[in-house]
Amino acid sequence: MGGAAVDMGPGGVKAPDGGWGWAVLTGCFVITGFSYAFPKAISVFFKELTREFGVGYSDTAWISSILLAMLYGTGPLCSVLVNRFGCRPVMMVGGIFASLGMILASFSTSIIHIYLTTGVITGLGLALNFQPSLIMLNRYFSEKRPLANGLSAAGSPVALCCLSPLGQVLQYNYGWRGGFLILGGILLNCCVCAALMKPLVAPKSLQANGKAQDEEEGAESVEKKKKPKAKLLDFSVFKDTGFVIYAVAASIMVLGLFVPPVFIVSYAKELGNEDTKSALLLSILGFIDIFARPTCGVIAGLKWVRPCCVYLFSFAMLFNGITDLIGSQAKDYTTLVVFCIFFGLSYGMVGALQFEVLMAIVGTQKFSSALGLVLLMEAVAVLVGPPGAGRLLDATKNYMYIFLLAGSEVVLSAVVLGTCTYFCIRKKKSSAPAHSLEDGTAMGDAKTEFNDEEEKGAREEREMETMKKAERELKEEEEEEDENEPGSATVDSQEVEKFLKEPDHKGDTVVTPETCL
Repeated sequence: MGGAAVDMGPGGVKAPDGGWGWAVLTGCFVITGFSYAFPKAISVFFKELTREFGVGYSDTAWISSILLAMLYGTGPLCSVLVNRFGCRPVMMVGGIFASLGMILASFSTSIIHIYLTTGVITGLGLALNFQPSLIMLNRYFSEKRPLANGLSAAGSPVALCCLSPLGQVLQYNYGWRGGFLILGGILLNCCVCAALMKPLVAPKSLQANGKAQDEEEGAESVEKKKKPKAKLLDFSVFKDTGFVIYAVAASIMVLGLFVPPVFIVSYAKELGNEDTKSALLLSILGFIDIFARPTCGVIAGLKWVRPCCVYLFSFAMLFNGITDLIGSQAKDYTTLVVFCIFFGLSYGMVGALQFEVLMAIVGTQKFSSALGLVLLMEAVAVLVGPPGAGRLLDATKNYMYIFLLAGSEVVLSAVVLGTCTYFCIRKKKSSAPAHSLEDGTAMGDAKTEFNDEEEKGAREEREMETMKKAERELKEEEEEEDENEPGSATVDSQEVEKFLKEPDHKGDTVVTPETCL
């Protein structure tokens, strides 16, 4: 697998669940914040861009759309690069791309240049940082992985609260060109985060054992020594029923998940609220989101909750969808504040659990390919969801319908994930032992029977060796007694001869060469 083999370490490397993993978590926190918050933070420059290039708001909105499309749509490309070169080199290059895009954008002379630099180049750079950081987090944490995912996901609202005011300050003092140039310098911190992604290395004892095993295998045939090459993009994840269910449910969820944050401010203005009060709703949503993600990560890490993490994720989506449906009936500012509190809570739960559930379904080995393919499917939904809601708003002139649509989509995704997981996976697992008893062809039972037979044979061999050892010791004791008491030995042999010569029940005499005098 090229460089990825270095990141994954030799076989038997266990996730440390701490140590340098906390440094990896810090880097992932920053990367997640840049990836999700940056497309929203640069929206503060849109008004000045419309004046500079003489375009409309819909034209400037494409900058954020292209950024998100690159973040999601380049998932398979990131998977291939990670599997070929490893996480750290890919993130280094991504950090340079992210910074270079913003620096070049500061010299743009048309909106098309902004699309190509900020949208494509910076978007690609953020994508090359986001996905590898999640992969490294999955490799460094196992038992504490839900907590690590929750803390990492909290980087998004924290960065949004920091980057948006910073963007306003930069625009006021340096204009949009100076602001883009400074933001490009800030994005170079992605390279610092990439330097923290130290590949896992096996302990020296495991390395020595691996070398010894390789020497033993060297004596075997050449065919056994050759290992099959790992795939750069593993499509076998689609054979996993759990992954297919997750991918479909996540794609449906993304159609409506991002709609309320986009339209909540306009919804508040439509109800007659001031611009300042309307913008405060996003701050409330983000503040609740900051605390909801780590808290949900702690809850998901509990021993009695973690096996049911998929159902907790389904509940979070259901909670979010129902919040949208109820929020569609809001008629005043107080109701919108309550809606933002509950939406921030449910939104944080979804953000903390979405990648944790995927990691639990596919495991470490296939996570890079699975994440890339899921992000590609979600990219289509991201491009369709908010614009589709905008068209519905243009047609109906009523915000209630777009919130109803968004809520219905998220509720549908929760129902798909929960019901399909229960009926297609849990029922299948529970019925597998019965089928194996009837048919005798189930792989799990075959392995169990094989292991039982091996253990039984091993026990029998140990018992035989113990019995033989006991017999040998008994014979040695008898020989010692025979040497010490020869008379008793003679009497014993005479008694044996007499007994063997006695007639049996049929009246015959048993005579053998050993007993003849």
